[in-house]
Amino acid sequence: MDNQFKAYTQSAELLKAIAHPVRLCIIKGLIDKGSCNVTYMQECLELPQSTVSQHLQKLRSLGIVETQRNGLENYYSVKDERVIRLVQLLLKEESQHD
Repeated sequence: MDNQFKAYTQSAELLKAIAHPVRLCIIKGLIDKGSCNVTYMQECLELPQSTVSQHLQKLRSLGIVETQRNGLENYYSVKDERVIRLVQLLLKEESQHD
């Protein structure tokens, strides 16, 4: 039962992370675009860069997004296929990542 409960706890943390509207928007944007940098997200969301970075850090800490360095900039993309499927299901979109 302990292993199962640990899995439930991890799943609950994942759901809590994507339950925030800004993080959900970031994830949806990354799914649609493939990858982008903080500046692009900041302009789309019309939020301060520090706010976007805080949300991205939460998503990174849970392994939902990953970064790839390109020169001086980090480009973010969604790493967790479960999250991609969940967000597409929640937002009723056809899967582009099969």
